[in-house]
Amino acid sequence: MQTFKLILEYDGTDFAGWQSQAAGRRTVQGVLEAAIARVCGARRIRLVGAGRTDAGVHAEGQVASVSLATRLLPEELARALNAVLPDDLAVVGLMAMPGAFHARRDAVSKLYRYRIWNGARRSALRARTAYAVPVPLDVAAMREAARALEGTHDFAGFQSTGSSATTTVRTLLRLDVCGAPGDEIAIEVEGTGFLRHMVRALVGTLLEVGSGKRPAESMSVLLAARDRGQAGPTAPARGLTLVRVDYGNPRDPDRLAVPPA
Repeated sequence: MQTFKLILEYDGTDFAGWQSQAAGRRTVQGVLEAAIARVCGARRIRLVGAGRTDAGVHAEGQVASVSLATRLLPEELARALNAVLPDDLAVVGLMAMPGAFHARRDAVSKLYRYRIWNGARRSALRARTAYAVPVPLDVAAMREAARALEGTHDFAGFQSTGSSATTTVRTLLRLDVCGAPGDEIAIEVEGTGFLRHMVRALVGTLLEVGSGKRPAESMSVLLAARDRGQAGPTAPARGLTLVRVDYGNPRDPDRLAVPPA
């Protein structure tokens, strides 16, 4: 058996999230496992994803690991999988790894990007990948609020119900707001771990700051309150993309992955 690391890109619009679900629900994991079984002739595939993206969430650099009995070289396996995968899912990287490599447990940080179309007119090309907010946003205020959320805090007020997390303390390595009013704005969130819908709740709160519904300096009050009802709404899934998963020191600028075997 050989362990492989797969780097995946997908448009999440027509997927019911990453994780395999009941029959009839189209998921990234289910489609990819079916493709691996078809290419390798395997009956049981145990594919592990670095993160369980929700329905409608996209990925540029989702990571998965799988152990397979195959004679195909990594580049051959990648070509074979892309030949049978649908247009909205692609393998953009594939490498052999040490047998102990685990896509979820070995990850040290993840980077998400949330795209907002802040133009006054509707954008057809951004309809599936960005959230349209036609009212001009105060980007400077959003940046000020974002800085107050960086670091290690109790993010209970930004967690949706239904989570099984044993602690709500998380560390945000950075929270950046890029762009300008009237154009595309991107919110980049990098952290060592996230609560259920935490990134989208952070975005929804920053959007309230940008639209003047709450002051930028109120972030410390929200963190202290630990009350989901006091933070902003959960932003729509379509604007969110998992950009990268890191394996190594999260502050290492080279961001080296676990080396191939």
